[in-house]
Amino acid sequence: MTDFISEDDLRTFEGWLRYQAVPTTSTPEEIKEWRAIFDDVKRASESIAKIGRIKLPPTIGEQRYGVAIRDGSDLWLTMWIKCAPKGDIYVMYPRADGSNPHASYHRDGTFHHKSYGTKSAVTRQLQPLDDAFTGSEHLGGYGGHGKSTGAVCDRDDFDGLVIVEPGILGPIHGSVVVDVAEPGYEPTRCRDFSKAGFQATGSSVGGYHHRPARSGYSIPALAG
Repeated sequence: MTDFISEDDLRTFEGWLRYQAVPTTSTPEEIKEWRAIFDDVKRASESIAKIGRIKLPPTIGEQRYGVAIRDGSDLWLTMWIKCAPKGDIYVMYPRADGSNPHASYHRDGTFHHKSYGTKSAVTRQLQPLDDAFTGSEHLGGYGGHGKSTGAVCDRDDFDGLVIVEPGILGPIHGSVVVDVAEPGYEPTRCRDFSKAGFQATGSSVGGYHHRPARSGYSIPALAG
């Protein structure tokens, strides 16, 4: 199995070469070219401001569930799920570059991804989020995690929070799996995870969202 690559590794030239899977047989001239690219990428990364404490004011009828990476006594928000009052569900990443990447599962069943204000070319039609919803819908596995955005996680901002220890979620390793399910139904993809709803295990984090038959949302307690 490939050794875990952290964002701290990406700040070094050697770690970045591993991330890019640059062959160890590369010539000095090729390494020089890679070095120039690394320096450009690092300068661009350092120019992006840190997010800090995200402002998530309470909204009546809205529920939020976060995924945070533990770093000593600090918690860094890497992803969160927002259940809007009208029933739409959003899977969101904190980003300071204006890209605002997120996935949307709308009440009419439309599911798509969006970044930089542009929808992806692929749109899926899932079950509408209404009283006839049965079983579960899989919203995918989400990678590309870390703490470099500087998004400080405050437990009070969320109705539930899963805290992931170092070495599980990173830039290329690990993923967060999200499913939406009717009450009492355990999605197939989450059966290896805690019945509490979320659990970090191996190289992934899994969770499922229970949608009651009537208005509103109910999500199991999150392990953390």
